[in-house]
Amino acid sequence: MTSTQRWPEQGWALLQLLLVVSFSRAEEPVCRHRGDPENPQLSKDGDIMLGGIFSFHSKWKDREDTYMHKPLPLQSTSLNFRGFQLAQAMLFAVDEINNNTDLLPGISLGYKLYDSCGSIARGVRVALALANGNGDASALSEAPCTSPAQVQAIMGGTSSSTCMAIATVMGPFHIPLISHFATCACLSDKVKYPSFLRTIPSDYYQSRALAQLVKHFGWTWVGAIRTNDDYGNNGIATFIEIAQQLGICLEYSVAFFRTDPPDKIQKIINIIKASTSKVIVAFLSHMDMDVLIHELSYHNLTVYQWVGSESWIFDSQTAAMDRHHILDGAIGLSIPKAQVSGMREFILDVKSLNTSSNEMFIEFWETLFSCKFKQTAGNQRKCTGNEDVTGVHNSFTDMSLMPIFNNVYKGVYAVAHALHIILGCNQTCNTNVQLDPFTILQNLKKIQFKTKEGDEVYFNENGDPAAKYEIINWQPTENGIVDFVTVGLYDASLPADKQLNLENKSLIWAENSYQVPLSVCSEKCPPGTRKVLQKGKPVCCYDCVRCAEGEFSNSTDSITCVRCHPEFWSNERRDACVKKDPEFLSYKEIMGALLTAASLFGTCMTAAVAFIFFRYRKTPIVRANNSELSFLLLFSLTLCFLCSLTFIGQPSEWSCMLRHTAFGITFVLCISCVLGKTIVVLIAFRATLPGSNVMKWFGPAQQRLSVLAFTLIQVIICILWLTISPPFPFRNFKQFKDKIILECALGSAVGFWAVLGYIGLLAMLCFILAFLARKLPDNFNEAKFITFSMLIFCAVWITFIPAYVSSPGKFSVAVEIFAILASSFGLLICIFIPKCYIILLKPEKNTKKNMMGKGAPKSF
Repeated sequence: MTSTQRWPEQGWALLQLLLVVSFSRAEEPVCRHRGDPENPQLSKDGDIMLGGIFSFHSKWKDREDTYMHKPLPLQSTSLNFRGFQLAQAMLFAVDEINNNTDLLPGISLGYKLYDSCGSIARGVRVALALANGNGDASALSEAPCTSPAQVQAIMGGTSSSTCMAIATVMGPFHIPLISHFATCACLSDKVKYPSFLRTIPSDYYQSRALAQLVKHFGWTWVGAIRTNDDYGNNGIATFIEIAQQLGICLEYSVAFFRTDPPDKIQKIINIIKASTSKVIVAFLSHMDMDVLIHELSYHNLTVYQWVGSESWIFDSQTAAMDRHHILDGAIGLSIPKAQVSGMREFILDVKSLNTSSNEMFIEFWETLFSCKFKQTAGNQRKCTGNEDVTGVHNSFTDMSLMPIFNNVYKGVYAVAHALHIILGCNQTCNTNVQLDPFTILQNLKKIQFKTKEGDEVYFNENGDPAAKYEIINWQPTENGIVDFVTVGLYDASLPADKQLNLENKSLIWAENSYQVPLSVCSEKCPPGTRKVLQKGKPVCCYDCVRCAEGEFSNSTDSITCVRCHPEFWSNERRDACVKKDPEFLSYKEIMGALLTAASLFGTCMTAAVAFIFFRYRKTPIVRANNSELSFLLLFSLTLCFLCSLTFIGQPSEWSCMLRHTAFGITFVLCISCVLGKTIVVLIAFRATLPGSNVMKWFGPAQQRLSVLAFTLIQVIICILWLTISPPFPFRNFKQFKDKIILECALGSAVGFWAVLGYIGLLAMLCFILAFLARKLPDNFNEAKFITFSMLIFCAVWITFIPAYVSSPGKFSVAVEIFAILASSFGLLICIFIPKCYIILLKPEKNTKKNMMGKGAPKSF
């Protein structure tokens, strides 16, 4: 249907509505209240009236509206003695103020108390009744249906949801609503609830205190049950927010209300049974906890540790219902204990309740004394009206909720002090002052006084009192009665690290255990491991993975492993770093000792050969082929054997520079001598040819100069190496994970390979020349032995290169020493041992004739 088609129908409906209103105003010149009048359950006239809303009943009967006729009034059930106790606390405060000549002298306070039945809708209804009254008023032409508020302030509102609804309605009228038990943090919002005040701390602090309490005992895996109203939903939401910041995870969070069907509560019980957490945070009203306890008693769920909010944790009625000890060992927060002199006696004087609503008083009397005024079928006794309350033991005579009664008491006194200031009371009060709720509300926010018991009363900018809680532990006694033991305090005004203070008292936990229960999704990760989250699960569920090599963690539940400093390595448990063992080729170890012994043996062997040669220096075999070069070669071989010792031991700056340069220079000196001897052999045989005068070009002087020249080139290379980028001691952390390799860095790799390459070049040249001279005719052709020695030398150093590069740590040094010793022994044995053999064992061959003898050459 288009908008043009709807206009005639909408216009006709509006015209009918205006006609009805016009006729109604013409027929009714009097302002009347719509609906049925609401009469207070308790009332008393006074100069200034206060309102009160309490739950005299805790439940009501559900009925389905057919919308065919006017809905019937709410039918309340289940008489609630707590509501009567709270009402008596208010009446006691009013009576005390009326009899006090120092506070509001000459002014009497009256009251009107209504039953909200725990219903939000009824709470709003009776709040409007308190604001408007029930009488009819004549309609004035200019301001029809307007009149001053019937009460100046309203006390009560036990639940947060009820208070939110009432405060929303009363806010525009600025009528103060002072609650003794509504703790939802949302009510601190002065934009939404400008006229709301309370004498009980906000759940803003309680939720945080509960989270800190859970954290204190190491419970990181918990379940949560809440009342499905603003009190439970907002309270547990704040708890979850703080718990997550403290590293606490919720396995489940479920909600229910006392009027829910049984199957919903059964589902909650099934969730609890299937859970792995052993701690349950219960943010429930005492009435909802009573319903839950009744259902839990059928399942004998005694293994769970309960953490409770102030609504039920110190409620003796809840404790009395727990006959199966399901809540034994429960811990939670309660309002600090309080005593108000005279209040207990006043509350138990039930005759003061016999006003206004005679029907409700009869119901109260019959329930309190378990009798009936009108005898009915059954064995129930008849009420006489003279029953004595001192013989009764039930929730009405139980005064464990005195801190809450004290909150009601403080709320009434807060209004009285505000009125005392507004009326300018001294000896008398100014009764001509026109009272209005807004003025009272503004003064209420500023008052600060102490009660007769010394309790300080004031409201902060959010209308909340100071947040202090006692930590209560349920400890069953031998006679089966639960003792509420105070085991600590929580004060939100203190610094964060001092707010929670537990006393050194023995606590009793679930199943009467003295051991703090464990409730974690995963066990703590010990030092040496780190946490790895399990996929798809909360952060409290994780696996403990061992730290990798070279990493450690020294705390429990570590998120990461820390890499050790390069000089350190993780121990076997991975919980600490230990200093790496330095590794170098030492004289003390077997390999170092063997190489040292081989070096010294080579030195001694060379010295022995030198001694033999010196002893037989005038014999032909020694004098042949330049004995001077032979002694220089023996000297250089001695240096070669000794220079290997510089490679053993911890590297230092001088040893690093010495070892490579000494090795390079001594070996070049050695090879130069061998090269000189080889050239001498070649030239000597050339000189025997007719007309040859080549020996004069390579005499002893030239031989010495050639050795010096060849060696000088190596010296220049070494000087350049040491000047530009010399070798230096180096701590190698990378080659081995658990060791520090102390080695000599080359400094300049070009310098090192230049030294080694030059030695190789001379060795190859010597080998080629010796190879060419191997078949020259002579009984003792030295070229053959030089060829063998050079063959060994080249073979050793060619295999040295890959072995050196691939050998790890100190073994590379050992390979280099082995190469030095092997090539030195090769030269010594191949060149000098055959001569020593002839000198010592075949002296008959050590003659000039034998040395110059001609014979057929032998090849090899």
